Amino acid sequence: MMRSVGTLTRADLAETINRKMGFSRAESLDLVEAILDKMTAALEKGENVKVSGFGSFVLRDKNERVGRNPKTGIEVPITPRRVLTFRASQLLKEKISKG
Repeated sequence: MMRSVGTLTRADLAETINRKMGFSRAESLDLVEAILDKMTAALEKGENVKVSGFGSFVLRDKNERVGRNPKTGIEVPITPRRVLTFRASQLLKEKISKG
């Protein structure tokens, strides 16, 4: 059975940087923000983001297609859109499958 043990936050990441690298709390949070800003900017430009040993954030453009309202069965057009998916690296998959 799957269990939730909490949520990792920006503050948690900054705290780890603070402890392990010795940067101040403010510097640590700035570093986390800078990394996330860089990743976001790349995705906004249509680039995929790969973090070696962790996984890839991959953009996919979906064409317009016909969907169906599950309650009524009526077909409805679904507009084209860009979606973001995450693909875990093999290393990450191996680590989490041991849990």
